Amino acid sequence: MGDSVYSNYIAGEWQAGVRTIDNRNPSDLSDSLGQFAQADAAQTREAIAAARAAQPEWAAVGLEARYNALLAIGTELMDRAEPLGRELSREEGKPLAEGKGEVYRAGQFFHYYAAEVHRQIGDVTDSVRPGIEVMAQREPAGVVGVISPWNFPLATAAWKIAPALAFGNAVIWKPANLVPASAWHFAEIVSRQNLPAGTFNLVMGAGREVGDTLVSAPELDAITFTGSVETGRQVGLRAMENLTRVQMEMGSKNPLVVLDDADLETAVQCAFAGGFSGTGQKCTASSRLIVTDAIHDRFVEALCKRLASARVGHALEPGTEIGPVVDERQLNQDLDWIQKAKDEGATLAVGGERVSAPTEGYFLQPTLFTDTHNAMTINQEEMFGPMACVIRVKDAEEALHVANDTRFGLTAGVITESLSAANTFRRQARFGCTMVNLPTAGTDYHVPFGGRGESSFGPREQGQYAREFYTRVKTSYVRLGEG
Repeated sequence: MGDSVYSNYIAGEWQAGVRTIDNRNPSDLSDSLGQFAQADAAQTREAIAAARAAQPEWAAVGLEARYNALLAIGTELMDRAEPLGRELSREEGKPLAEGKGEVYRAGQFFHYYAAEVHRQIGDVTDSVRPGIEVMAQREPAGVVGVISPWNFPLATAAWKIAPALAFGNAVIWKPANLVPASAWHFAEIVSRQNLPAGTFNLVMGAGREVGDTLVSAPELDAITFTGSVETGRQVGLRAMENLTRVQMEMGSKNPLVVLDDADLETAVQCAFAGGFSGTGQKCTASSRLIVTDAIHDRFVEALCKRLASARVGHALEPGTEIGPVVDERQLNQDLDWIQKAKDEGATLAVGGERVSAPTEGYFLQPTLFTDTHNAMTINQEEMFGPMACVIRVKDAEEALHVANDTRFGLTAGVITESLSAANTFRRQARFGCTMVNLPTAGTDYHVPFGGRGESSFGPREQGQYAREFYTRVKTSYVRLGEG
């Protein structure tokens, strides 16, 4: 693939960009996945115009045709989970098992929303005025701009694109520039479905050109975005100028609380899976480990042993548990955070160094800090790497207070054998998703996902809640006949 050139998909045709970028494997910098097209503002506007023209035709397509298209996309994703997962892991860096699992999950989103196509039933009621009937039904939002992140190249895109198409919208998708191969393979699958030209558009390119053009376009009816808080604020401000509806998933600083009565093995497994799988590059990662006094020392010792034994290496190598971080910029940010933690007085318990490997890549040891407190920058800002900080607290009451002491509010977890403690945490934790004896990372596709505070803005994603964003409600009044 190294010398191959991959185009954008606009108005039902594959189009070359104004330039290309080289896509490198973070596990092996000598490995190129190919040259990928970069669109400019003019091509982005072409995609917007195509989507605007195609959307009414797609909305008018019969439900069965829409159902069949989504079902076929989902089936092919699941059938090709192994080869497409390999490409995903090759370009993003997550271990192969995670890459294959992500592709399969993307297919599940399409199967789920294929079924939702048939579940679009409105409400009918009598008016308060005699002889009048009232109907409330949902219609497509219109043209939807999708801006997706690099850490879940297919899953995040799928949970945005699948409901958009299911409810009759047209889509313009701008994937992150670090993961264009996954985007291209997905678009190739969609391109073989019988959709009106322009219903689905892939526009790869830089945020300052493609992204800015999308979020500023008055022709867009909705924008769904996943990325940083800083970028999200700009997306929201630009969209508001046109009164474009927005849905945004942004930063996080998720706590995992470990109480005195926790099962130690469960606590360590959840801390490892939640904080270090996917190289910690997850918005749901538990980077704050809030641990009560009686279990603190045993937990830290056991987690340090688990991290020290974790296999770091090439994403495609059998047995790899932690792959590389996504690129050099992210690696340097992670190393800066490690130095920041030391400067703030945290104790480096394990990790903190680059890992040498047979191939040149961005490998970093899983890193744990102890002797931290919640006011430290490392416990208030999202680090987005294979790193976590332990905060020692007195009891469950203090643990809950510390967990809630953040401007974010995406996911939170508690490890405990007490039903009472679990219910107290579940009810009082100010987060969009709470987990009991489970990792903070890992959510289902058929239920709502989203957070509070600076983690999220707008309607929830996933499940039936997605219709709140991708549809508009129309209320119709009809005078009944005389008989």
